[in-house]
Amino acid sequence: MPELSQETERGRAAQPFGVAEVTGPSMVPTLYQGDQLLVQHRARVRPGDVVVLRHPFQQDLLIVKRAVQRREGGWWVLADNSFAGSDSNDYGVVPDELILGKVRFRYRPPKPDQRSPLALLRWVLSAARPVFADRSASRRLRAR
Repeated sequence: MPELSQETERGRAAQPFGVAEVTGPSMVPTLYQGDQLLVQHRARVRPGDVVVLRHPFQQDLLIVKRAVQRREGGWWVLADNSFAGSDSNDYGVVPDELILGKVRFRYRPPKPDQRSPLALLRWVLSAARPVFADRSASRRLRAR
């Protein structure tokens, strides 16, 4: 069930950005195992944004989900991969105080088997990218 490796708590209040690592499949195809994320703490969250949050039932566990809809009491969050991981369909609305920040940038480390020039070129072109809000997120919620 873990989605992100734990990040250091010290100094978070003073630093506007932090780093996290993805360790689960719930956000595929947006994020993959091993992706490094640049997280902006205390950023304004809008529908469609990818956010890092504390799991509502296990608050020492950090997870990454897509904030889909603002509801009374917090955010409704969903996994991009509906077949892996848990989301608000399992634990309901996530209170604002559990949302730690918005994912701004994703870096995908190279795989060990990427040795050919073509594979390396593909990696260079796709390794580092900003993470944008998915405007179709609210449509996915209505479709469920």
